[in-house]
Formats: sequence, C-alpha cells, structure tokens
Amino acid sequence: MYLNKVFILGNLTRDPEKRSLPSGAAVTSFSLATTRVYKDKNGVKQEDTQYHNIVAFGPQAETIAQYMKKGSSILVEGRLQTRSWDAPDGTKKYRTEIIIDAFQFGPKRDPASFGASGSTGGYQAPAGGEVAKSVPATQSAPELETIQYPTEEINVDDIPF
Repeated sequence: MYLNKVFILGNLTRDPEKRSLPSGAAVTSFSLATTRVYKDKNGVKQEDTQYHNIVAFGPQAETIAQYMKKGSSILVEGRLQTRSWDAPDGTKKYRTEIIIDAFQFGPKRDPASFGASGSTGGYQAPAGGEVAKSVPATQSAPELETIQYPTEEINVDDIPF
C-alpha cells in the first residue's frame, strides 16, 4: 500500500492567483510559508522557514481566491505532485506542488500584530488567559468566538464505544 498525503498549516506568502482551464474550471495557485522553531546544540533559538507551492481546482479554487490574501492562515490537506516541462532555453524544469483535497481557513489575523518588519503572523492568545495584561490600555481586547457546550451531564455508560 502507498500513501501520498500532506497536511500543511501556514501563511500565504502572496495573494492567490486565479486562472481558468480551457474547460472553464477554476485553478488557484499560491505559496504557503511554514516555520519550524527549534534550539540548536548551543541552546540558541533558530527558525527554519519552508515555502510550499499549493494548487486548488474547481469550487475550492474559487473560494480560496475570494477569501484568502497574503498573510492569511490556512490548513491544507492534499497530495504531492511534481510537474516537468521543457524551458525555452532547452533545459528540463521541475516543480513540486501540493494539490488540495481539502482545506480549512485559519484564524483571522490581528492587525495589531503586524510589526515594523512587516511580519504577518496570526493572532495568538496570550498564555494563561491574561488578555487584559497583554493589551495596551488604549486598545480593547480582541473578541474571541467561544463554543457553547451543552450543560447536560454525560453518562459514560451511554457512550456506544
């Protein structure tokens, strides 16, 4: 058995580019950046950023082109595919892409999180729920959506597995 499955959570490095195939089907391509943070053997914090080429087809392509933009966060589930073509200079070119099977929009960005360096990180809630301490007095805390869970008691014997 073989498996070609990829899960990527990252931020768009550019606005999605929407095109149409000769059949009329929509195709949207964009690039995602993922960053791995680790400590090297000397204990110094390091960052390794990788860039991934992503392609979506059909209704998914339409939705991504409509709602996503540079810096947006997205979770992509798909498969790896490598294309090859002959360049005008006679060389063979290759491009490995992730073809989307499914995706989920990530959290909305907090405009206040943009630094002078132009970083486009997503909103992250402070640890320990100390929102009031992390927000300057001149700003109000961002409103977060909360999930309303049922208040009824769950009996363990009622669970079917």
